[in-house]
Amino acid sequence: MDFNEELERRIIEADAFIRRYLPKEEGPAAAVAEAMNYSVLGGGKRLRPVMLLEMYHICGGADPEVVGPCAAAIEMIHSYSLVHDDLPAMDNDEYRRGRKSTHAMYGEAMGILAGDGLLNYAYETALLSLEKQCTPATARALGILARKAGIGGMVGGQVVDVASEGKQIPMETLEYIHENKTGAMIESALMTGAALAGASEEVLALAEQIGSDVGVAFQIRDDILDVTGDSAVLGKQVGSDEKNEKVTYVTLAGLEGAEAKVEELSRRAMKNVRRLPGDASFLAQLIASLINREK
Repeated sequence: MDFNEELERRIIEADAFIRRYLPKEEGPAAAVAEAMNYSVLGGGKRLRPVMLLEMYHICGGADPEVVGPCAAAIEMIHSYSLVHDDLPAMDNDEYRRGRKSTHAMYGEAMGILAGDGLLNYAYETALLSLEKQCTPATARALGILARKAGIGGMVGGQVVDVASEGKQIPMETLEYIHENKTGAMIESALMTGAALAGASEEVLALAEQIGSDVGVAFQIRDDILDVTGDSAVLGKQVGSDEKNEKVTYVTLAGLEGAEAKVEELSRRAMKNVRRLPGDASFLAQLIASLINREK
C-alpha cells in the first residue's frame, strides 16, 4: 500500500471516531447540534486526529476506546476555531471548504453558539477516555489537550494575530503567532496521543518539538506558496498576502530565507521522529507531505 492509500485509510479511521462521538440532533438543543455537526462534517483532512492516533500507536497504545474520544475531541476543537475565525468579527468569511461557513448558513448568533458548543462538547467527549482508563497518564493527556487549545496555545496565537493586523511586526512576533496559532494544535495531537499511551517525559518533549517544527514549517510553506504557487493548483489566488499588506515570513526573511527555515525545521523534525520508540515511518511520510506540499 502506497502512502496516499495508507493516508486515506487513516483518514477513514479518524472520521469514524469523529462521527461516532458527534452530538445527536434531538431535543431542545437540536438546532445547535445540527450547526455543530455541519461544521465538523464540512470536509478537511483530519490531520490532527490522524496524528494523535498515529502517535498513540507509535508509543504502544492499543485500545480504541481510550484514544477514540480524544481523536474526535481534537477535531471538534479545530472545527470550533474555524467557525469562530469565519465570524464577521474575525475574518468575515462566507465560505469554508467550498460551501457556506457556519455563520453564513445558520446566522451569526448560531455560529457563535456552535463554536462554543463544539469547544465544550470536545471536553465532554475527551473525558470519556478518562472513564475508560482512569490513570495519571490519561489525566495528563487531557490537560495537554486543554492547555494547547487555550491562551497559552492556539487562542493566544490568535489573539496576537488579531492585535497585529495592519502593523509591521518583528520576526519574534510572527514566530509566536505561527508557533501558537498553527503549531500548538499539532503539538497537542502528538503529545496527547503519546501521553494516552503512557509515554515518558523524553518522548513527550520530542512530540512537542516535532509538533512545533511541523506547525511553523507548515505555515511558512503557506507564506511561500502565496508567492510562488500556482492558483490552479492551490485553488485560490496567489499574492493575497502582498495585496493585503500582510507581514509573512517571506516579507521578513525573503524567499530564500523562508525556504532555508523550512529546510531547517524539516530536518530537525525528521531527526526527532527517528528518535521515537516505535515504527514512525508513516508519521515521517505524513510530515514530509505537509511541509513539501504544493497546495
